[in-house]
Amino acid sequence: MENYEKMLEEAYKNIKKVDKTNNRFEIPKIKGYFQGKKTILTNFPQIVSYIRRAPEHFQKFLFRELATSGYKEGDKLILNIRIPSLKINQKIEQYAKSFILCKECGKPDTEIIKDPQKRISFINCLACGAKYPIRGKIN
Repeated sequence: MENYEKMLEEAYKNIKKVDKTNNRFEIPKIKGYFQGKKTILTNFPQIVSYIRRAPEHFQKFLFRELATSGYKEGDKLILNIRIPSLKINQKIEQYAKSFILCKECGKPDTEIIKDPQKRISFINCLACGAKYPIRGKIN
């Protein structure tokens, strides 16, 4: 019986934590400044850590949706065009609806799982257990 309880404790340690409070999921607003024809986003790492997604995935989405190129330099994301923060924040909200929030329960406790055999990515909700394919294609 002791062995079973030790194994159970190990299993509970490996389970990802789910926020059971009903707090509203609110992504921090983007901060940055213009430098010539470029837009420099200064709080990119904070937003990425808040949404719990790969920075490369989020970066590709922004580049595609804002129709620009750019690069990451240290903690800053540099876009090769002047874009108002209002437009960038709208795209971040669109990203949250497409890749973070569960369509079934609306909670942000999700993860992206890639199926290598079918080459399809799925969103798996840790709160309600829903699993559905991602429609937008960003690899």
